[in-house]
Amino acid sequence: MTRTARDLLRTITAELAPDPRSNPLVPLIAAGEADREILAVLALEQLRVIPADRRAFLQLAVRSSAEPEADAFFTALAEGEAIAQQRLPAFAAACGVEEARAAAYTPLPGCQAYPAYVAWLALNAAPADAVLAVTANFSAWGGYCATIAAALRTRYGFDDEACAFFDLFAGPAEHLDRTAERAVQAALDAGRLDESRARAYGHLLQSYEALFWRTLERPA
Repeated sequence: MTRTARDLLRTITAELAPDPRSNPLVPLIAAGEADREILAVLALEQLRVIPADRRAFLQLAVRSSAEPEADAFFTALAEGEAIAQQRLPAFAAACGVEEARAAAYTPLPGCQAYPAYVAWLALNAAPADAVLAVTANFSAWGGYCATIAAALRTRYGFDDEACAFFDLFAGPAEHLDRTAERAVQAALDAGRLDESRARAYGHLLQSYEALFWRTLERPA
């Protein structure tokens, strides 16, 4: 039986689902046990990650000009990052991060490995392979954001504006899921999807995601 994009996305997302032990920080935030300074560093790192990812997704959209379904997917991702960039300062302010500190901040290598690899994908990966890898990774990220958004309200007393950055990623993304499915299906139909490479890309994305959270827990 011919494999469908939906089946493939479900399979790879399940294969790449992170070990719960790979992210020691989110459970601490959920319990209200993470120091507020760690939340501040999270905000500072995301102030670098979000604009970098947006530019990478725009580059992938440009490279997808011959693949309209992939173009639509990466354009939607870039638009989402633009909204996230607008919402992020409220979270940073709630963490006590002032503009001067943000400007002088030196990012942590372990946190910036993820956006650096997304930028590598933007330059090197076949768009369809990147669609599959990125979609599989976003499942874990959305779950982390849902947990953090709830904890910020109940454990740290943050208001809705301060939590809006995480709310954006925590909710269902049915339109984006459908767009990803169409992009993957078009690539399958055209024979231009390399599942082995997409899995490798997704594995590295998940590894860098885990490194991000481990680094935040022990920023040393």
